[in-house]
Amino acid sequence: MRLANLLSWYFRRSSRRYVRFNDDLGAVPLPGPSRDHQYLLYLHIPFCAVLCPFCSFHRVEFREDKATRYFRALREEIAMVGQAGFRFSELYVGGGTPTVMPGELKETINLVRAQHPVTCISVETNPDDLENERVLALRDCGVNRLSVGVQSFDDRLLKEMQRYDKYGSSEQIRRRLKAAQGHFDTLNVDMIFNFPHQTDTSLATDLNILTNELGADQVSFYPLMSADATKKAMNKEIGVVTYDRERHYYEMIAAHMLAAGYTRSSTWCFSRGTSMVDEYIAEREEYVGLGSGAFSYLDGALYASTFSINHYFKLVESGLTGLVRRSGLSSREQMRYYLLMHLFGGTLDLAAAEERFDNQFCRTLWIELSALQSIRAARKTGHTLCLTERGFYLWVIMMREFFSGVNAFREQMRHNISDELDVAAAKAGHSGTAC
Repeated sequence: MRLANLLSWYFRRSSRRYVRFNDDLGAVPLPGPSRDHQYLLYLHIPFCAVLCPFCSFHRVEFREDKATRYFRALREEIAMVGQAGFRFSELYVGGGTPTVMPGELKETINLVRAQHPVTCISVETNPDDLENERVLALRDCGVNRLSVGVQSFDDRLLKEMQRYDKYGSSEQIRRRLKAAQGHFDTLNVDMIFNFPHQTDTSLATDLNILTNELGADQVSFYPLMSADATKKAMNKEIGVVTYDRERHYYEMIAAHMLAAGYTRSSTWCFSRGTSMVDEYIAEREEYVGLGSGAFSYLDGALYASTFSINHYFKLVESGLTGLVRRSGLSSREQMRYYLLMHLFGGTLDLAAAEERFDNQFCRTLWIELSALQSIRAARKTGHTLCLTERGFYLWVIMMREFFSGVNAFREQMRHNISDELDVAAAKAGHSGTAC
């Protein structure tokens, strides 16, 4: 436990370095694409019918008029990056709730497919959107993987999360998942563990439903993550988050899923076969994120789009992308980011890392690589570094803290919405209202 606490503290501090973005609130140019390279495209749809108290992602309450305008602006932004020379082979649509306007989503996906050689498409949704007509529409526009945010099958926990009334009871959710099974290459179920009022019995029931009753293609089990912006609501609705039982719960999950015939696609994603996963950052070193609140990683730098939807409209309508922040990483930081993300997937090809970083990777990160092996978090087999069972949980901690750093930045960007609008207004000669 002492090592876990130490790693939490260390990675909480170090993860902040990756999101030290510049303070410029104006437009930031997107770097040019590498020649003949195909990227992953992430699209962020921030609208939700219910704002869950535990969620720290960029999301706003759904309004049809604003969402309609947003999808139109997003399609304009997609066209811009295509004209800049970017080509995409994979598409991931997250949120928020991307399926909040299925017709607009379908038109957006069709635009990407018409302009780019996309072969893999993943879309996030909620259980109440699993009606047959909507599922078939997603399948018919090329979606290979549908990821459904369930979080738990415990009705008491669903009520604490304020999801029960909107998204249905455990029984209703299970019935909808069964009906959607088989329509996609992969139907993923998103779950969360380490709720304050979760018990061993509750988690064991969730696991049995997933593997024995549903036979889910893929399950992503995320540790509950808190952020300053959501902490007050979380404490009130679901209880105070601690990490005393996190390892115990993770080991329960891993033991059950592996025994049931699943393999790890990432530290917290378990699949029956080879499939696209939520954690595209573990498989794709570079990616382009479009839409309000999206992130990109290109040419050794992280980019963030405006969190103000009105500012996003102004930028796109002016012929610009939504990017407003940039964080350039040093060569050592790029290597550490590469290490963190690749081992998130369970293995790191050291030969590929050496080639990627001009034979400087192992020499530069010899302390980190030696430490991982000395604490038995990873073992080296030939040119491959693999996480051990001990290492998988330590990586849960590291990634939890990395995303906590991202969440802290999201909170900062939400606070800056009025500043972004002031800058945009000054440049455009008029004012706007925040969203």
